[in-house]
Amino acid sequence: MARLRCLCDICTCGRHRCLHKPTRVYDNGQQPCLTTEYVEKYLKYSNISPPWSFKPKQEYQVHHGKMEGTTTFKSDYIPHNIMKQHFQVQEEYKPKTGEMELGTTYQKDYNAHKIKPVTLVRPLERKHTTGRKMDTIPTYQDDYRPWEVQRREAAKAIRIYHPPTEKSGNSTTFRDDFVPKELNPRQSFKPPCVAKLSDVPFDGATSHRTSYIAHQLEPKFRRPKEQYKPSNQPFVDLTTHRNDFKGLPGELAKSCKPEIAKVGSNAHFNGVTEFQDRFQPWLVSLSKVRKTREYVPPPGSMDFNSRSHLDYIKHEIFPALPVRPVSNRRTTNAPFQGSTTMKEDFKAWGTCRQEIIKKQQEIPKPMGKFYDLTTFKSHYIPHQITPAQSFKPAPALALNSGPFQGETVYHTEYTPKKPEICPANSSSPPGYVYVKTDSHGHKFFRRLTQEFSKSNSNPIPKEIAVVS
Repeated sequence: MARLRCLCDICTCGRHRCLHKPTRVYDNGQQPCLTTEYVEKYLKYSNISPPWSFKPKQEYQVHHGKMEGTTTFKSDYIPHNIMKQHFQVQEEYKPKTGEMELGTTYQKDYNAHKIKPVTLVRPLERKHTTGRKMDTIPTYQDDYRPWEVQRREAAKAIRIYHPPTEKSGNSTTFRDDFVPKELNPRQSFKPPCVAKLSDVPFDGATSHRTSYIAHQLEPKFRRPKEQYKPSNQPFVDLTTHRNDFKGLPGELAKSCKPEIAKVGSNAHFNGVTEFQDRFQPWLVSLSKVRKTREYVPPPGSMDFNSRSHLDYIKHEIFPALPVRPVSNRRTTNAPFQGSTTMKEDFKAWGTCRQEIIKKQQEIPKPMGKFYDLTTFKSHYIPHQITPAQSFKPAPALALNSGPFQGETVYHTEYTPKKPEICPANSSSPPGYVYVKTDSHGHKFFRRLTQEFSKSNSNPIPKEIAVVS
């Protein structure tokens, strides 16, 4: 009996999954899809157990040692003799015989009075209306009568201004009191900007020149140079590296990488894809190309005259005059008097630029050759430099005659396995026949091997849907 298997069950590499897209347009089944993203991407491992947790359990840990019952209170406490406190025995309550008098002075002195309900002090509502019709004309409207009032003429006399023809002979206080006077320029007391030269010769004697006494310098002290004395003992050039290092020859490490085997199949390629299997060619009609019409110019000549061009009449227009009022300036032919008190009083003086005052050099410049010999140049003796000998060992690989022990746990326990080809790589897995696709996108296949019953020669397939 063959059963239906999903593409997710046929896949052995874990990379082939069905497209879980709902196709309920063709199937109205109520079977839920139990496939999730976690179930698709999670790979199960059978021989690997989960890591052991080192977190301590939240349990009470019993201390097995003997507990010492001494405390600081027990060690520091000093017992004292305690006197027994005397307690007074309370007498037993005995209720009094007879009835209790519940009368009060308020009950004796208070006289009850009959109280009537309080009447309202609010006055009764009085209606001042009558049954007559209300006259809505106010007194102002009834008493006021509109009068026809004529507009009064203005009592202001209209006066037209006439400019006087005769010259005004009125004199002013400024004209009467003002007497023109001649202006006398003031004399400038500013000193002239000219350097005053002295007739006395310059005295260049200073206290330093008069008091300085030249002394003869003593010869400079020179320290004698010590000669180099080499050591008589031989140089010990043995280092810890040269002492401890021993070159051991060894063979090169062998690669534990498995051989690269080409994954291929000797079977003939079918060449049928899912697109070729399910594609249905449709008859396509060619689109009609619309031909463009050729441009044909209209016959005759074009008239470029417009209605505005024919009806327009040209007018001669003069430029607009300014609306500026006429100026009442009085023009005179007398020459302009441009003399001012500043021009008359101020007189420009001829100035000359003052030269830079330089001091004469007190110390004369040396005329002879510069003596540039220093103590370093005079005492320095050049020596021949010998390069230091390198004690670094030569980069020679010391070979060892013994075999190299390059065995590892991976190299000894590794067993090469033959790569398996996933049957879900092809569009139709080998040994399976495509049956159907459910509403959740699962593709179901059936094996080609079928079991026959003894009584009937027809195969009886057993269809069991397996949802991954």
